Amino acid sequence: MTASTKIPAPSIRAQEVQPFRAMVFGEKADEMNARGEDVIKLCLGEPDFGAPATVRAAMQQLMDGRPLPYTAAKGLPQLRRAISAFYAERHHVDVSPSRIIITMGGSTALQLAIAATVNPGDEVIAADPSYPCNRELVKSFGGTVVDVPTTAQSRYHLDEKMVAEAWSDHTRAVMITSPSNPTGTSIPFQTLDEICRFTAARNAWTIVDETYLDLADTTSEGTRVRSVLSCDPRAITVNSFSKYFGMTGWRLGWMVVPEELVPAIDNLATNYFLCAPTPVQYAALQCFTPESYEVCDARREEFRARRTVVVEGLERIGLHLPVVPDGAFYAYFDVSSTGLDAWTFCERALTEAHVALTPGRDFGESTADTHVRLSYAASREKLTEALRRLGEFVRSLQQD
Repeated sequence: MTASTKIPAPSIRAQEVQPFRAMVFGEKADEMNARGEDVIKLCLGEPDFGAPATVRAAMQQLMDGRPLPYTAAKGLPQLRRAISAFYAERHHVDVSPSRIIITMGGSTALQLAIAATVNPGDEVIAADPSYPCNRELVKSFGGTVVDVPTTAQSRYHLDEKMVAEAWSDHTRAVMITSPSNPTGTSIPFQTLDEICRFTAARNAWTIVDETYLDLADTTSEGTRVRSVLSCDPRAITVNSFSKYFGMTGWRLGWMVVPEELVPAIDNLATNYFLCAPTPVQYAALQCFTPESYEVCDARREEFRARRTVVVEGLERIGLHLPVVPDGAFYAYFDVSSTGLDAWTFCERALTEAHVALTPGRDFGESTADTHVRLSYAASREKLTEALRRLGEFVRSLQQD
């Protein structure tokens, strides 16, 4: 083959897939940092803590040359039992280990959920704004996402009325992320229950991403935000070790599915990725200990302190935050007052203020040009400095 020989065109799917712009801005920030430019990255949802010490120690011990063969596609039985006990202890929900599937991160769990439920021509209802990769996954399996614009009044979440108005004969599923990425807001439990009942009555699926559930604030009664499984055992739920346990690069997650769906998910998982990494699964057993819970709960409190820094800082700058987040570690603020669209704001904030953010274009159409996501997974010191830089940047816009 000569250098001039053309290769075939990639698939239509590959040509049409949209970039995950948070990663694009992250890569640009890395390039600038590599050149010696001090860029503060607030574009990615990546906690800066790392895994709990006991998990790291377990991984080190596992790397002693012992054989680490494949596990079953569903994952280590002891890890599935540990997650079952986690639901019982922390969320007061009875989840059989047989319904738990270990995956290569929450992203693979989402992929499996869509692959197992969506046929070509099916429609999936989702909030706008919402996590962008869900749209691409649905499209990859021949489905169509029906984006429903939401507002600050609904805390950027769907409700039963919105779902009913978007429903059609082709609706196959409703996808919800709570707490939300990009807004950091939780859906009221009663609203979630109403949507689940509405969907179940129409023999469709409810898919709920609970990746940030254990980072959510406690309720006004002092209790934890409830899992969807406490109102709808037939819901498909997705979770991850990345956020609460701080294990983003470890690529480990899980999903809970109805018993009837387990064989199909098992077959899909075997064909897609065979199994999650064996040493990571063994090390993750140390997540479910009193020591790790204490560490991770302290980190959740630290995220609340970081949120205060961000909320107060945005207010000082004059960047409007329509809804204060109550979970995850994101603030979704409005840049309309600056006279810039969100994409231009993020580009200029990166090049002029050396702060990496994510434009609303990643998360849907309704807030694509007006809103920007800030991740406060960075330290308070970095957040304070980033907000100082953004303040100077916004003031410079007012002087133009």
